[in-house]
Amino acid sequence: METALHDLLLGFSIALQPQHLMWTTIGVVAGNIIGVLPGIGALAAISILLPITFTMHPVSAIVMLSGLFYGSIYGGAIGAILLNLPVHPAHAVTCLDGYPLTQKGRGGAALFVAMTSAVFSSTVGIVIMMLFSPILVAAAFKFGPVEVFSIMLLGLVAGSTMSKGSPIKGIAMTLFGMFLGTFGIDVTSGLPRFTFGLLDMQEGVNLVALALGLFCVAEFLKNVNHLAVVKAHLKIRLKDLIPTYQEAKEAILPMIRGTAVGTAFGALPGTGPMITPFVAYALESKLSKHRARLGTGFMGGVAAAEAAAHSKTQIDFIPTMALGIPGDPVMALLLGALLIQGIQPGPRLITTHQDLFWGLVASFWIGNFILMILNIPLVGFWVKLLNVPYRYLYSSALFFIAVGAFSTDNNTFQVGEVLVFGIIGYVFIYCGFSMAPVLLGFILGPMVEDNFRRALLISDGNLTVFVTHPISAVFCGISLLLVVSQLTLFVVRKRRARVGVQQLQ
Repeated sequence: METALHDLLLGFSIALQPQHLMWTTIGVVAGNIIGVLPGIGALAAISILLPITFTMHPVSAIVMLSGLFYGSIYGGAIGAILLNLPVHPAHAVTCLDGYPLTQKGRGGAALFVAMTSAVFSSTVGIVIMMLFSPILVAAAFKFGPVEVFSIMLLGLVAGSTMSKGSPIKGIAMTLFGMFLGTFGIDVTSGLPRFTFGLLDMQEGVNLVALALGLFCVAEFLKNVNHLAVVKAHLKIRLKDLIPTYQEAKEAILPMIRGTAVGTAFGALPGTGPMITPFVAYALESKLSKHRARLGTGFMGGVAAAEAAAHSKTQIDFIPTMALGIPGDPVMALLLGALLIQGIQPGPRLITTHQDLFWGLVASFWIGNFILMILNIPLVGFWVKLLNVPYRYLYSSALFFIAVGAFSTDNNTFQVGEVLVFGIIGYVFIYCGFSMAPVLLGFILGPMVEDNFRRALLISDGNLTVFVTHPISAVFCGISLLLVVSQLTLFVVRKRRARVGVQQLQ
């Protein structure tokens, strides 16, 4: 514990440096605005801003991008509670009780409970990061190429089979991402792969271009002419933000249970941000003494959903930073940002880049404090942002996308890549495929290939090495179990749906 406190003090000494503090503030404020606005998620925002981090200090870059992520989760609660507008899918559960509370005139109190739950659950998540880090450091020296390959394989399998929709489609998109990761000059042999005779392709597919195309342009193409303008005329006064004693009492236990759910699911790679609020809400429907009031304007429903979402957001950083396994698409993009900075995520990151890891942990507390200060007095301002016409949002976002893609290498070829992947992404989305596994496969694929080759070199080409090493065997077994279980569940659901249709006929 003393070591963790010493490391945390080191983190604060880094995070409070003027340049890092400035970028933390910029990240959380921008994330808060993005969270309020429909149609632009954290993934799109990080993709747009990723190019500007190339020349930044690694700590500044990561604290800014991370602030964008958890800041957007804060902002999403505003539209969900005040306007019944789930700006991002993770806040759909918050709408169930948040908007009825607004209709009862308790929207301000619901916002305060949501913010309090967010700060509490985020704090718990940060503390768990502190306590788990020494364990991960101790285990780091037991991880060789064989174990790292197995962990990366688990990340790929979890991300593909547990994404929304068909697990078969998820696996297909992961393989497509891995295929894109093979483009360019092969590091081992020095030979070009899938460059099609183009010099611009020798460095492979550009991560920024891929992310901008799949998660910005494709989403804009999907949503154009489908998003209605929201007119918000709500007025929230500071005195409206104070919950009653009974409301605060009703929120405490759901907040604790929601934090526990988010913590448990945050440690599992590939579960995504949408699952935890639904699980926390379902748990309340079983355990709460006031379960009959859920969905009618119960403060505990808001507390449980928001606590689960925020604790999951913080815990997500543990497998991403310490194991190199991103828990969702945003984490995969942050992992890509680390690689761009020349930092290899994995078990040794905590010891080799102490300034970055502990600076990031300290920035979480600073960022959450800034968000608490921002959200309470400026709720009315955030709501007014919902009146911004989408034609201005889309046109300005597309402009910044083009500038960001060009600025990566000062090459218009990257802009063309964005356009190509935008069209490909739109076609995939139209056909019911999820884009998240593509990014996961693209980032983890080269690392899986590299560690697979190294493991085979060490073992003289003996494939049984992956099951004879105990740690590797456990991760490979979990991967196989995930594939079998997800495919089985998919087949069962299909059969039940077919039986239901036949019965209706």
